[in-house]
Amino acid sequence: MLASAALNNVKENVVNTHAPARHTDVLVVGAGPTGLALAIDLARRGVDALVVERAGALFPGSRGKGLQPRTLEVLDDLGVHDAIRAAGAPYPVGVVWQDGVRTGEHRMFDAAEPTEGAPYAEPWMVPQWRTQEILAARLAELGGTIAFGRELAGIEQDPEGVTAAFVSGPPVRARYAVAADGGRSTVRRALGIGMTGETVDPNPMLVADVRVEGLDRDHMHVFPPTEGGGYLAIWPLAATEEFQLVAAFPEGTEPDLSLDGIRKVVGARSHLAPDDVTEVRWASDFRPRAAMADRFRDGRVFLAGDSAHVHSPAGGQGLNTSVQDAYNLGWKLAAVLAGGARASLLDSYEEERLPVAAHMLGLSTRIHRGEARRGEATRQLGIGYRTSALAVETRHGLAEEALRAGDRAPDGVRGGLRLFDAFRGTHWTLLTVGAGSDAAGLPDPSALPGLADVRTVRIPSYEAYGDGVFLIRPDGYVGWAGTTAEGLASYAAAIGG
Repeated sequence: MLASAALNNVKENVVNTHAPARHTDVLVVGAGPTGLALAIDLARRGVDALVVERAGALFPGSRGKGLQPRTLEVLDDLGVHDAIRAAGAPYPVGVVWQDGVRTGEHRMFDAAEPTEGAPYAEPWMVPQWRTQEILAARLAELGGTIAFGRELAGIEQDPEGVTAAFVSGPPVRARYAVAADGGRSTVRRALGIGMTGETVDPNPMLVADVRVEGLDRDHMHVFPPTEGGGYLAIWPLAATEEFQLVAAFPEGTEPDLSLDGIRKVVGARSHLAPDDVTEVRWASDFRPRAAMADRFRDGRVFLAGDSAHVHSPAGGQGLNTSVQDAYNLGWKLAAVLAGGARASLLDSYEEERLPVAAHMLGLSTRIHRGEARRGEATRQLGIGYRTSALAVETRHGLAEEALRAGDRAPDGVRGGLRLFDAFRGTHWTLLTVGAGSDAAGLPDPSALPGLADVRTVRIPSYEAYGDGVFLIRPDGYVGWAGTTAEGLASYAAAIGG
């Protein structure tokens, strides 16, 4: 458990309603994983960002518990990977029970092995509340703040910025705002942005964090549907004393979230006695649905995470897609706010993330309906932006499997240097490989307009890249690629003007 002081440092008391408006560069509405990841990325870039949260504390439940390999890479860059590893564990093998007897095994995800280019191979299980504590503590280290108890009442914008009003406390004036306030986003509704979607499954589901006796903590425990009830699964939550309980109910049912109600479900659907459930820490019910906002931007306001797209929990894509929204947007906002990049750079956020969200929504829905497996696609390592205006590929005759502009830049170790270590931070990386590693003809990184900080890395060879010159974006994707550096300055100028 994180020290209480670390969390207290990140809290900000709601001040007198007669106080003048607070001014900040970026207002982030919502202190879930999306908002916290964005605030961390902005804070480490020196951007003044304020996170406001309507609740009085961080979200208390386990809900989004699976962190995919690409998200682990993002969290590595944000400086919390070690804490996340310590707080979680791999997904356990499932044990299938029938009348108190183990009848089989169930594996949630297809097995995968780490490679040089992709060191994190499989999902890592961490309850959402723990992930948020870790992110909040990191934000506090960077000097960021969260204002709890700030419920948004309205938001207005003009050519110079955004003004947010709250049910209590003073207004906030910001140059930009980001809605990270969930599927029922107040910001999205205030902007009049529609959300199109469908019910993935009309059957309600109960999710709860419970303490249970009589089950080992080395396995997920699966109880198939019987005549007396629906599906029940009980997962041990690593580094805690709790289990996550998931139960499905017939359409039209209102699940009972009380301790007695959950005890009845466990007693009816498993070999456990009702009293084996000793405590309920958190409980919620929901109807799985898939929906996406019609657009991810309105002027100076951006939508990220569940405010932009709502997933079925199947496949563990919602939280992960959301954190990567934040990772895509953070460096772009910072570049524009610093004055080194054109405001049009922000157009690339929706251009890049909306198609990704649509694709992942479809995948989540297919997995929920049993039409797809939890395999390579769910790890999100293959997500890229080849069709983005920020992806410029100048080489010709590439093999089909070759790395291209817009792709995720692989990890690897060459000459004692780990590439992820070289990429980590807020800078761009000018990577030259093989014949391109000769410094002759390379521009001076300080002379690339629009790219405030460029680090140069040279390695003699690496088959994952092939020979050439690669400009790696701050979020770890290849922005520009060429056989030589010809045209690279023009790319930088188009970003910076």
